[in-house]
Amino acid sequence: MSKIAPEGLTVAHTLDCKGLSCPMPILKTKKEIDKVNSGEILEVLGTDPGTRNDIPGWCERVGHEYLGEKEDAGFLHFYIKKA
Repeated sequence: MSKIAPEGLTVAHTLDCKGLSCPMPILKTKKEIDKVNSGEILEVLGTDPGTRNDIPGWCERVGHEYLGEKEDAGFLHFYIKKA
């Protein structure tokens, strides 16, 4: 079961990975998280179903907090709070 993101998150930066397939969304996320300050939230937009497993798993490995996801028309929003 996917973790649903809470309402009212304040996003510091949005990364658009729509149309990209594995491993590009996670590679771009790794680079983008460096642009966000500790405690801020990175939003990742994606269409690749594999990203649903990749992002939470990556967050767990590197210590960032995975806040969850939201579904939109044809794509997903993923929310990561930088450690």
